[in-house]
Amino acid sequence: MFRSLLVLLLTISFANAAEADKTTEAIKANLQNNYSQLIGPVSQVNRTPMAGLYEVVTGDHIFYTDKSVQYLIDGNMFDLKARRNITEARSRTLFAVDFNKLPLDLAVKKVKGDGSRKMAYFSDPNCGYCKKLEHELQDVTNVTLYLFLYPIFDGSAEKVQGVLCSADRVKAWDDLMLNGVTPPAGKCQTGTDKVRQLGAKLKVNGTPALIFANGVINPGYMPAAQLEDALNRNK
Repeated sequence: MFRSLLVLLLTISFANAAEADKTTEAIKANLQNNYSQLIGPVSQVNRTPMAGLYEVVTGDHIFYTDKSVQYLIDGNMFDLKARRNITEARSRTLFAVDFNKLPLDLAVKKVKGDGSRKMAYFSDPNCGYCKKLEHELQDVTNVTLYLFLYPIFDGSAEKVQGVLCSADRVKAWDDLMLNGVTPPAGKCQTGTDKVRQLGAKLKVNGTPALIFANGVINPGYMPAAQLEDALNRNK
C-alpha cells in the first residue's frame, strides 16, 4: 500500500515537472519569435515562487511574464514576509562573473592570514561605506583581497593616484581609509581608466561592490560577520 502510494506521488510529481517544462519552453519560444527586438534574446524562462508568474532572463536583465505572454513586467519582486528582494538575489547568481578572468593585475593585492579565501572589491576613497568596510575587514582574516580603486566621487581621482603611486600601496590605502592620512600626490602611470571600464562592464554603479570567489557580486557594505559567512559560502 505504501509503495503504491509512493509510486503514485512520484508519477504525479514527474508529470507536473514535465508540464512545467513545456510551459516555460512555450513561453520562451513565444518571446523569442515575437518580442526579441523589444527585450533581446531570451536565455532562460523559469518558474517563480508566485503562481502564474515566470522569470524571463535576457542578457543581463530579468523580466517577468504570465503564462499567456500577454504582460511583461520590468521591476523587482519582493518576498515581504522574508523581507528579501528576490530579483536582486537571482541577479547575483545568474549574472555572476568568472573570478579567475578578472584583470587582477589592475588591483591592489592584500593577503591576510593564510590568504585561502578570495574577494575582489571596488572602492572609492571618499565613500563613507567604503571606509566602514575597511574597518570591518580588519576583523576578517585568511583572505586574499583584490582592491579595484574606483574613483567616482569628486576629488577621489587624486587620492587614488596618490595611493597607486606609493611605494607601499597597501599601507597607503590603509593609512588613508583607516587613519585619514592622504598620500602625497602621484605622477605615475596607473590603470585607473581600465578599472573604470571594468566597472562599467560589470555594471558597478556604486561603491563598495564586492565580488566573491564564485563570481557573485554583492553591491554594498557588509559587516564582518556577514563577510565571514559570505566568504565561506561563496568559494
